[in-house]
Amino acid sequence: MKNKKNLIIIILLVALSISIGFNIKGSNSNVEEPLPKQEKSEGLRGVYDIDKNINEKTIDNYLGRSDTVYVDVRMLDDPAPWENKGGERMLTGFIEGFEVIPYPFLTAFPEEYVKQKEDENVVGLYVGDSLFHIDEAGNYVANYKESMDILEFMFPKDKYIFIICGAGGYANFTKQMLVSLGWDKEKIYNIGGYWHYEGNKGISTVNNYGDEVKYDFWKVSYHDIDFDNLTPVE
Repeated sequence: MKNKKNLIIIILLVALSISIGFNIKGSNSNVEEPLPKQEKSEGLRGVYDIDKNINEKTIDNYLGRSDTVYVDVRMLDDPAPWENKGGERMLTGFIEGFEVIPYPFLTAFPEEYVKQKEDENVVGLYVGDSLFHIDEAGNYVANYKESMDILEFMFPKDKYIFIICGAGGYANFTKQMLVSLGWDKEKIYNIGGYWHYEGNKGISTVNNYGDEVKYDFWKVSYHDIDFDNLTPVE
């Protein structure tokens, strides 16, 4: 009888250990799979360093990772008429999980890019305050003492960084800037542009409740930089 009780206890302990094992395995089921190595797309998309594997067509498969931050570098209301190039000046939507940190608030546009856009009838790019400027040697120079702290907070170096914009240009410049300032190039993915997004995780900001077109920007996780509260570099 005693042996029978011992056998029952052993069976129960084995069953309990198996159950615990399954629970542990289940709790770790969301461990991130390794990301595919970066590979440039072909043609013009490759010129802008848009990734061939992780982009507007596939991004839904890579959302919700704890080792990744998701950044949309468009403005809520871009002063440039992107509709002249088939885009949108307003942020009419974004992908679930992405935070909006406008590239134009980070640094000034390269002069050659401004000229290129003018030739494409996209004039009036943002020229206001920014955290950095580009000097004659092509270096990114801080405009404020807090500039680097803000950049490191918004783009943590210990994470993968997925960057998107309208068509890929702003995202490309953001990646170039970060790499130039010490970020690991292999951890930053330019995933292209929201205007070409083909997934199912898009969140619209367009307000359809009245005759006038309005935008529900309250849906957006938006980083507004208060330049008036920063300390200029003398």
